[in-house]
Amino acid sequence: MSSYRRATVTDTGWWGPDVQEVQLEFEDGSAGRGLVLGELVGDVGAGDEVIANTTAVELGLGSGGFHFIVWNLTRLTLDTPSTGHIMKLRYTPMQLNVEAVEERLGPAGGMPEDLSCALGGMPVVSGTLHSQLLAVALAYKDALPGGRLVYIMTDGGSLPLNFSKTVRFLVDEGYIDSTMTCGHAFGGEFEAVNIFGALVAAREVCGADAAVVIMGPGIVGTGFAVGFTGMEQATVINAAGSMGGRPIAIARIMFGDARERHIGLSHHTVSALKYGACRPATVPVPKMTGEKRKRVWSQIERSGIEETHRVLEVDGEGVLELIRRSGYKPTVMGRTPSEEPEFFMAAGAAGYAAAQTDDRR
Repeated sequence: MSSYRRATVTDTGWWGPDVQEVQLEFEDGSAGRGLVLGELVGDVGAGDEVIANTTAVELGLGSGGFHFIVWNLTRLTLDTPSTGHIMKLRYTPMQLNVEAVEERLGPAGGMPEDLSCALGGMPVVSGTLHSQLLAVALAYKDALPGGRLVYIMTDGGSLPLNFSKTVRFLVDEGYIDSTMTCGHAFGGEFEAVNIFGALVAAREVCGADAAVVIMGPGIVGTGFAVGFTGMEQATVINAAGSMGGRPIAIARIMFGDARERHIGLSHHTVSALKYGACRPATVPVPKMTGEKRKRVWSQIERSGIEETHRVLEVDGEGVLELIRRSGYKPTVMGRTPSEEPEFFMAAGAAGYAAAQTDDRR
């Protein structure tokens, strides 16, 4: 059962564009922190009575300790300015209408019926964790400063794009040129119905030289081999490959995780590439030494992913310096680049591969 509780807003601040961070006092006197998504519920002020969804905090899930405000009881009605007739969060009380970018690509857009070459060789980097995004973008822009990079956020994790502070940093600093949210994710500069339309629109509408497709914060996982939202990496590979793109898969490589299935080459990467991806992808693996290298390449060999995909060993260490110079402090599962360097090196290697006109180098 989901949990909803009544609370009073005691203080307000800004988490990001159109997202408020608020302090709450509940009816039993306890305190908490909340987030207000302006696109869904409008703004709140100190003293307002609100209804908060407290489920994630009560379950100890990865929401950062925040409750989410469902409604401001102080305001009985709300009209938010929006255009378009495509609904996201469909058939829920929070459904919202958007203008889908695919509508620009219909009969009036001049796109051919056969889309098998629609992407024109555009590199498409696909990942499984939002923490990979920073390294991809920094590496791509380091190698190709003038290249236009479009970020497509899927609905495998957080649905509102503005929840991500990483995206805000990358856009503000010019590492990402346009944002797009697809599926039920929302809040991007452009909205897309699905990943196929999003990729075509990235090239045709946004003028992308490359796209990076990764879910928002908060992957869903169960422990079952294919029971996690990162399986969407396979869908992205298939979409890119079927429409003439150049799929590049980020390998999730970690050595600080307590779970055996995620040590070295994560089972998430193996599952997506082995069971889901029907089109071949380039999989850059950063250079490592000693037991780490031995473990990862043994996992690659046992998995059989090289039968379909092209696994390349590349130097990804330079991205660690790029991250340091950027001033941003990324973490993955709470661990920093110094604690989990191979994770960020693998993501950076994919960004460098996207910047190359020939990723066989």
